Amino acid sequence: MVSKVLVIEDDQDILGLLARHLRDMGHEVVLAHTGELGVDLARADPPDVVVVDIVLPGKDGRWVIRELRADPRTRHCQVVVTSMLDPGDIRVDDVDVMLLKPFDRAAVWAALGSVS
Repeated sequence: MVSKVLVIEDDQDILGLLARHLRDMGHEVVLAHTGELGVDLARADPPDVVVVDIVLPGKDGRWVIRELRADPRTRHCQVVVTSMLDPGDIRVDDVDVMLLKPFDRAAVWAALGSVS
């Protein structure tokens, strides 16, 4: 089953790596480099899964998750959080999977396999 995955990540290397791994898995991938753009894209055409980094310029990943969960158009989206550190202040109910950086192909496949 092909899922639509929105990746919100400001690091271009990680964004490209995630996009490549997700496309290799057969997912349709949409990319955003800021939280604001990601939320706008999600609202316009809701994805099945949102992969979001916690540390972003401007509005961070915590804001993105709050916005997604508050909007009826996007609250069904599965959320995968990426971070260098365990962001312990995120509510477990709001996140489906944590993907700690650095990650490899197997970790991405396992994380997305568990939500899609």
